[in-house]
Order: sequence, then C-alpha cells, then structure tokens
Amino acid sequence: MDLDEIYEAYVNDLYRYLFSLSKDHYTAEDLVQEAFYRAYIQLETVEISNIKAWLFKVAYHAFVDYTRKNKRIIIREQVSERVTESTPERSFLEKEGFNLLLQDIHSLKKQERDVILLCDLHKMKYQEAADILEMKINTVKSHLLRGRKKIIEKVKERRSRFEQEG
Repeated sequence: MDLDEIYEAYVNDLYRYLFSLSKDHYTAEDLVQEAFYRAYIQLETVEISNIKAWLFKVAYHAFVDYTRKNKRIIIREQVSERVTESTPERSFLEKEGFNLLLQDIHSLKKQERDVILLCDLHKMKYQEAADILEMKINTVKSHLLRGRKKIIEKVKERRSRFEQEG
C-alpha cells in the first residue's frame, strides 16, 4: 500500500481523532499533515503490520509534541458541522450533547481520556490503543473502565440537576 492509498483510507479517521484531542479544526488539520509527513519519512524503514494503529500512534505523538512545543492547553472548543438530515433544533441539541460529552471526557485524567477517545469514539481495539499509548492491555482496560464510570456519573449528575431546575 503506498502513501496515497493510505492517505485516502485514513485521513478522515486521523482528522477526527486529532480534532477530538485538540478540539480545534485548524490544529487538527495541521497535525494530520504532520502525522502523514512523519509517516512518509518512516514508511520505508519500518515494518508495519497494522497501518491504522501505527498511523494513530504517529498522530498521537505528533499531538504530544505539538502540546509540548506550545506549552499550553488548547482551550477553544469547536465541533465541526456534521451534515445530517435533521431539523436545526435536533442538530443543535446533538452538537450541544457532543460538546458536553467532550467536556466530560477532557475533565478525566489524561490516560483515561486518551483511552476513551481511542476505544469508544474511534472504535479502536484494546490492543491497538495499548500499542498507540504504549501501555499494557490490562492498563488500557482499567483506564477505560474508570473513565466510563466517571463519565456516567457526570451525565447522571447533569441529568438530575436539569430535572431539578426544570
């Protein structure tokens, strides 16, 4: 598989992953390009069995390098417009719900956040997430379980506050 085919197959997945990490459209686009540049450099010298997991790992490291270089937390939250065949109200509510979920995910510890983004939002297998994050598979499962429990509690709290207010 050459780089053009890899790009076509995985560019959207990498963009969504990097957008969920950075929460910024322009940063995600830049990081996608950086990830594919790094992939291009390493592709000839590295033996790759699972190209998708390897690309996500390259993208994750590009994001880590980016945040270290800038030494700041990316605060802006934007969710790209999703093309749906729904009413504007439903679209707004879905986007708002997704924003709240992203806020909940980003309030977790770093390891829990990273595992949930990979396994739940991007449908990675546990082993793929473990390879990307350089963790043992049982550690990934532990972080995933703890993170999910925390998010469920946050959603329950928000729901009960909403019901009390309404």
